[in-house]
Amino acid sequence: MLGLLFFILPWFTDAPEEREMTERMVPQGFHGNYWGPSATKARSEGRLPAITMTPKMQQWDAWGKKVLRSGDILFRMGDARLAHGYFPMSRFLANASNSKFSHTAIVSIEEEGPVVYDTTRTSVARQPFCVWMLDNVGNFGVKRLKPEYRKAIPRVIEFCHEVFVKQVPFDYELRLDDKALYCVEMTEKAYRHAGLKLSDPIKLGDMERAAEFPLPILGIATASQYFLDDPLTLEKEVFFPGNEHHGIWSSPKLEVVVPPTFTPGYPYMADHGLPKVAASAN
Repeated sequence: MLGLLFFILPWFTDAPEEREMTERMVPQGFHGNYWGPSATKARSEGRLPAITMTPKMQQWDAWGKKVLRSGDILFRMGDARLAHGYFPMSRFLANASNSKFSHTAIVSIEEEGPVVYDTTRTSVARQPFCVWMLDNVGNFGVKRLKPEYRKAIPRVIEFCHEVFVKQVPFDYELRLDDKALYCVEMTEKAYRHAGLKLSDPIKLGDMERAAEFPLPILGIATASQYFLDDPLTLEKEVFFPGNEHHGIWSSPKLEVVVPPTFTPGYPYMADHGLPKVAASAN
């Protein structure tokens, strides 16, 4: 019953914004993955509008071109939400797992500079780094393979390209198979594709601070029985961004490029790079 109320309540009240910032950039009426292969090609050919760069985005773009390298792992605090915006899933998982981050992604240096391979609600995405940072609302960090492992980077990027072209869907059930991927799972599997294991999955019930969040955990477990074929039980094993003791951040194969740093990219700014609508527009 708790799970049903958790999801039904938003239909009868004014819900907060559920979309992350990069989701708000999608033009009205657009269908599909705005950061997928077709849309990426359409932007390059002028069939979709070019991305509008705010001064802050330009700063991140310049920083990324100077600092980032192919194969770098980006960590951030996201603001992905469920239940029509009422439940901050990203923040909950970060807090319950005792991590400063909720999200990971992989950098590839390509023609236009650093781009980021990640997963969205739709499927695998490819975003310019300065766009990816739009969804950062808290801590940001970067790790890089230690020199002795960097020969694996081409295979890591190969995996990212493959799942992007295939448009592997988002894994709402957080399963360990390859039929769908969530962000941290995609990062882990990209490195395993290259022969490097970074971390082991952890049961949801074994998250470091799980005991502090009994009601949210109960609500998620209960609600998932109604919405998922494979519910999110306490026994479900999940990959996490982690901290110094677990998850990808703890991998001894990685070195720190940027330690956990509170740098909310664009916290609730009005434009977020969106083109302004003319006063005469309907």
